[in-house]
Amino acid sequence: MKKTYKIAVDCANCANLMENAAKKTPGVMDAVVNFMTQKMIVHFADGHQPADVMNNVLKACKKVEPDCEIFM
Repeated sequence: MKKTYKIAVDCANCANLMENAAKKTPGVMDAVVNFMTQKMIVHFADGHQPADVMNNVLKACKKVEPDCEIFM
């Protein structure tokens, strides 16, 4: 399953850090963060609930970029 989320991030480097953190989160097959459009596209692994995975993605992203936001 693939879902798109609106994000708030201040710089392209921060977006890259968020993308890398999201990709390492269990339940995420792939993630792409686009700084220009302020969107994150997440491909979820089968058998995982997107809401649960996204809570973990947000926690991981906040560790590398405390000011980021993901609107779910």
